[in-house]
Amino acid sequence: MARKFNVLALAATLAALAQGASATESIEFIAEHLPEIAMDNRYAALPLWNGCDDDARDTYCFGMNAGYSRTHSGTLSIDGPMFALDLARPLNERLRFTAFVFFDDLALSGGTESRPLEAKFANPPISLPTEAEFSGLDGAGRDVGAGVALNGDAHWKWLPAFEWSAGLMWQQVRLRDYRFDYLITEGPDAGTAGTLDYSATYSYVVPFFGAAWPRTHGVWRWVPHLQVAAPLPPAPIQGRITGPGFNISGETGAIGDTSLTIGFNVTYEPWNFTVDVGTTITQALLEPLIHEGVNHNLMVSMFWTF
Repeated sequence: MARKFNVLALAATLAALAQGASATESIEFIAEHLPEIAMDNRYAALPLWNGCDDDARDTYCFGMNAGYSRTHSGTLSIDGPMFALDLARPLNERLRFTAFVFFDDLALSGGTESRPLEAKFANPPISLPTEAEFSGLDGAGRDVGAGVALNGDAHWKWLPAFEWSAGLMWQQVRLRDYRFDYLITEGPDAGTAGTLDYSATYSYVVPFFGAAWPRTHGVWRWVPHLQVAAPLPPAPIQGRITGPGFNISGETGAIGDTSLTIGFNVTYEPWNFTVDVGTTITQALLEPLIHEGVNHNLMVSMFWTF
């Protein structure tokens, strides 16, 4: 009897899991989250914690950053290389100025997805939300920007000595051919086909703040750090939906969230070469929790100063 009860309980559990697995987020929900995660990955890779060499206190030092990000939800993805250049100069023994530029070259792609069709930016003459198939995504994303920052040392009685950073940057996210072909598969409009397009350009001014706790042991330097970035002003999501006899554009919600990122730089000082091990781990773990519906997020980031 106990064995029969265990089998029934296991069957019920598997059925519940299967039912949960079949639930999917709408295409609009995912279309917002993919570029938002790409923005978070960029904030995590800002070149803020790669200080000039102690021998270069009165001179400029240069830095290069190269990385890669890959974010997936089902077959939908935004991925590609990330690049940044920075110029830093110590102003005195406890204050450093940094200027930087960045360029992330991202691809938007996907296979065939079965998800709910939503278009909150419009009121098309079809019944929404409804189940549909989406295909044909083959677009591009460009995340570009420039900024300045000040880094300084802080010594507070109630905290271990740390390094702070505060700055401001301009950022522009361009989404091109961010477009899906849809085919409604259920309900009164089954068989209706059209396009759903989220191509747009979003521009922000982004203040950012951070703290780090540098430590050195022999030829190695460790810098655990965290930072907050807030893209302003909130940008409404722009969309366009077409179908038999209609072509409607509009705006809804907002794209670009306040971002908290956590990193752990490991530097081999003879080469001035740094790998941010922390952001690879934390971005992979936290982003799928913060932005629901995303299966995984991989980001690697490396720095070289000279």
